[in-house]
Amino acid sequence: MDASTISTPRSPWNKDKLVGQKRPFKLKEIWAIRTRLQLSCRTRDLALFNLGIDSKLRACGLVKLRVRDVANGDRPAARANVIQQKTGRPVQFELTEPTRLAVSGWIHSAHLRPEDFLFPSRVHSSPHLGTRQYARIVDGWVEEIGLDSADYGTHSMRRTKASLVYRRTRNLRAVQLLLGHTKLESTVRYLGIEVEDALEMAEQTEA
Repeated sequence: MDASTISTPRSPWNKDKLVGQKRPFKLKEIWAIRTRLQLSCRTRDLALFNLGIDSKLRACGLVKLRVRDVANGDRPAARANVIQQKTGRPVQFELTEPTRLAVSGWIHSAHLRPEDFLFPSRVHSSPHLGTRQYARIVDGWVEEIGLDSADYGTHSMRRTKASLVYRRTRNLRAVQLLLGHTKLESTVRYLGIEVEDALEMAEQTEA
């Protein structure tokens, strides 16, 4: 047999890699990160963190937001309506008061205009923050509060508020709308609620 015809076994793409969904942040972790950003006066990061939690947008959508998407002039709106980058479908989200204050502070300190990207890149080759840059920033936040960055990522930002809303209300339809999912089954898989709910019920049941 010709040696050139013998195929070399390929290593699985996920060998030695952690796969699966990234964890959402808990409330105490949200406040731990937020407090560190406030104390260190990281205006941009505070706006990015708060808006990432509130918007529930994917990284590709969050980094491409323009000032006019979330603000009227230089005043952040209570609600925003944007087109999702991945699906092309519109989605609405709220901006809580802490987020509005953080975004307003960032807009003023960075002297941003309505047509500007909300999070300009510090790399000259890109007009806005890139998804890889965003991922590195999130990893930094996670490590600062003593968590393992392998367990968290930019998708943790998207999952966090959706998970909190579901745990408080058990309203899947509401979470589906907040995430912009077309199918309820997608929301079920996304939250992993079947496993979580089963474990919670088991923990509350005495044998």
